[in-house]
Formats: sequence, C-alpha cells, structure tokens
Amino acid sequence: MRKIALEEHFTTPELAGNYVARPTQSDALFADIERRLADFDELRLEMMDRAEIDLMVLSVTTPGVQGVRDTGEAIRLARGANDFLAREVQKRPSRYAGFAHLAMQDAEAAATELERAVRELGFRGALINGQTNGHYLDEDQYAPFWERVQELDVPVYLHPGNMADSPAMFAHRPELGGPIWAWTAETAAHALRLVFGGTFTRFPGAKVILGHMGETLPFLLWRLDSRREFDLGEKLAPDALPSAIIKRNIAVTTSGVCDAAPLVAALQALGDDNVMFSVDYPYEDPQLASKLIETAPISEERRAKVCHGNAERLLGL
Repeated sequence: MRKIALEEHFTTPELAGNYVARPTQSDALFADIERRLADFDELRLEMMDRAEIDLMVLSVTTPGVQGVRDTGEAIRLARGANDFLAREVQKRPSRYAGFAHLAMQDAEAAATELERAVRELGFRGALINGQTNGHYLDEDQYAPFWERVQELDVPVYLHPGNMADSPAMFAHRPELGGPIWAWTAETAAHALRLVFGGTFTRFPGAKVILGHMGETLPFLLWRLDSRREFDLGEKLAPDALPSAIIKRNIAVTTSGVCDAAPLVAALQALGDDNVMFSVDYPYEDPQLASKLIETAPISEERRAKVCHGNAERLLGL
C-alpha cells in the first residue's frame, strides 16, 4: 500500500553546526543521525525502499531557526534552508516534498516566506519547531501569519522543540528532558494554547498537525471538555468545546509511536480523517513504523486513509 511520511527531517550545511538538537544519544549514534540528516541520496532512498515508503515530506530538524536570537539572521537562514530543500525536491519530485522552514521571530516575514515557499517552491505547508525565543503561536503578533496560512489553505506541523525555561519538575531528572517527556509536554501545551487562546476561532480554516500520535491530546478530550466547563462555570456550545476544536482543526501523525493500541485509540478519538502515517526519520526506525501500520488491527479502508489518503487530501498531494 502506498505510504506517505510527513515528519521526516533533514538539515543544511549552514544549520548543521549549531541548530540541530542533540538528545542523549551516544556519540556514535548521534554521528549516524547527523549523517542521515544531511543525506538525500543513497541512505535515505534505500531506507524508503526497504520500508516501502513512496513519498517523504521533508522538514528541517529541531530547533532550526527557532533557536536563533537575531531576527535578520533567522530570516536569512530559513530562506536558505527552503531554497536548499527545493533543489533537492526538484531532483526527485516523486519521492520528496517539502514543508517550509520559517523564522517566527517576525510574523509578517514568516507569512511572506510561507507564501513564497508554497506558491513558488511548491511546498505543502510549514513545520515549526516549537516556541521561538519564548513566544508561542497563539499570541496576537502571529495573527498575520495565521491569516496567510488560512488563505493558502496549507497545514502547519507543530513539531517539538526545547522549552523556553526549565520548570522545577524536571530538576535533577535529566532523563525526563527532551523527547522522553519534556518535548511532549511542551508541544501539547503549545497546541492547547491555540485551542484555548481562540486561534482557531479567529482562523477557523487553519489546520495544525501534531506528531507522536497527537502528543497525548487525543486521549484527553473528555477531560479537556469537562474541566473547561467546570473550572470556568460556563456551558459551551457543542462546536465550541475543546474536543470539537481539536477534531476540526488538528490532525495527528504516528511519528515516533510504533504501537497499535494508541493508533486505534487516536482513530477512535479523532476520526478516520485525522490520523496520518509518519516515521520521524532518522530518529526512529522506518521499517518498524511501516510494520505497525501494515499489521495494525484496523480495516483496510482505515489503513489506506492513514497510509496516504488523508495526507493526499490535507497536503494536496
């Protein structure tokens, strides 16, 4: 069955030195990851063929320019990364597509670059690596960006990045940092800021993608609704409940979660049209991810939607 993978990473020569997060892998493992991030030829294509992945939508690995302090430099690096990716996609348009890399330090510049990436470079949306210098995408300053997202009708993949600060709950427990837990907590909270902050009310056509089976949110829908109404003492219309907003405006991918139980639960919680296949290459094993979706106890109609149908519709592939 045709497979499209949406959370698959790369880096550029300019970004590789300072703007690639290093979790706790050994030197040898991280060296292999770095080698694969920079590769668009034999290593990546061989892996795709072994895992029977037809198309990868590529994006800059975290943090990218979200970790840059100087706004002008961030804009320059993001534009360079998009031009770099466009050249690689043009070499193999049947195997690769692209998500734009954006300097969210400047919302207007990010909107302009997104439009260029979509209209001129043929990209299918954008991927943003979490907060940018302590700023989150529900803030009023990002209204011009969301307006352009809605106008272009492309999704924004909200990918994990480092926390802006270090909460006491992680003190002396470094194993909880990064992708084990901190990135999930950060990204889920970022998404909920969009839900509770009214971003999807102001821009109802905006669509966000969350990886890692939705960063736990599909499994909390009932509680989000219950606590929202109870804590604020306000009865909401059915379509204004957090669960309704999430189902309407957020889709999820299987990236980094090779387990059938949460896949089935996510499909049940969000519906068949809101779950898509992904790997999280080169941080996860593509063959393991492919085996999950090929053997999961779901109908063939559901499997086709998750493997390729939903991505084709949402990204216009």
